[in-house]
Amino acid sequence: MLKAAIIGATGYTGEELIRILLRHPDVEISHLVSRSSRGAPISQMFPWLEKRLDLECHSQMDVEEMSKNTDIVFLALPHRVSMEIAPNFLSNGKRVIDLSADYRLKDINEYQKWYGVSHKSTEFVKDSVYGLCELNKDAIKKAKLIANPGCYPTGAILACAPFLQTGLVDSDIIIDAKSGTSGAGRSPSVSLLYSEVSNNFKAYKVCNHQHTPEITQELAKYSESAVHISFVPHLVPMPRGILSTIYMNLKKNISVFEAVDILKKFYADQPFIRVKQADMFPEIKDVAHSNFCDIGIKVDGKRLIAIAAIDNLVKGAAGQAVQNFNIMFGLEETAGLM
Repeated sequence: MLKAAIIGATGYTGEELIRILLRHPDVEISHLVSRSSRGAPISQMFPWLEKRLDLECHSQMDVEEMSKNTDIVFLALPHRVSMEIAPNFLSNGKRVIDLSADYRLKDINEYQKWYGVSHKSTEFVKDSVYGLCELNKDAIKKAKLIANPGCYPTGAILACAPFLQTGLVDSDIIIDAKSGTSGAGRSPSVSLLYSEVSNNFKAYKVCNHQHTPEITQELAKYSESAVHISFVPHLVPMPRGILSTIYMNLKKNISVFEAVDILKKFYADQPFIRVKQADMFPEIKDVAHSNFCDIGIKVDGKRLIAIAAIDNLVKGAAGQAVQNFNIMFGLEETAGLM
């Protein structure tokens, strides 16, 4: 059994990691850490874990002790925090999967611009692997540090990359995405109170969201020209899920059947990509609590519209992290995730 440590175990993604790893046939959870913990069994924080996992959740981490009997460290921490923790384990020869944005952007000046702080462990940024499993599998197999993709970027990149690579679409793209409230994390916020969110629907950080450079960076790998995205996220009064509607301009006329065929061929061997039939579109309920990304296509004259649905806590966070883990350790890619 491979042993896994989760740091940031009491957040939404930490809890989701626990849920997935408990059903993983090849994993034992060895350490749980959370600054908000009082040093009690994790089942006191999450009663659904009683008699399933009563491991103590520590408020402080002992890097040396944890490194002795841990094969993988999952960092389910806020942005700007992981870069202070990851080097401790990497220096001890441990493999790390970071669910924050701290190692996603290769340009550290861009990181400072979008996250408002200087990067504190730049020596590890160069060698980090962007863990979008369907696109970077070979690099993930050899990685020591995985930068787990953001939730919004996951659906957007998976929907766009095949069409950019074929050269069928312009590199000026509009991404209109809607997310459930868990995407903002578990920390209290006035804007996420029930009375603020219920019966409401709003755009936020319009063309100014911190996931913008991440999406641009990764899509640039599939485009011959500079990529520009107009990214508009929205907050929807539901707990989980992301639906992204993406508008791309076609360079030549193709049918919706041809577009669907491009997607199906591109993702033919990928177990967690489900391409809908022509003019059929995914819904949040189709992917909730799963690691699937469902994609539907519409062709409207010179415009190609791709609609992608994921669960932001699973394929957009914890599920993708476990998928990365499976690939890193040569396990069945779907282990613990079906």
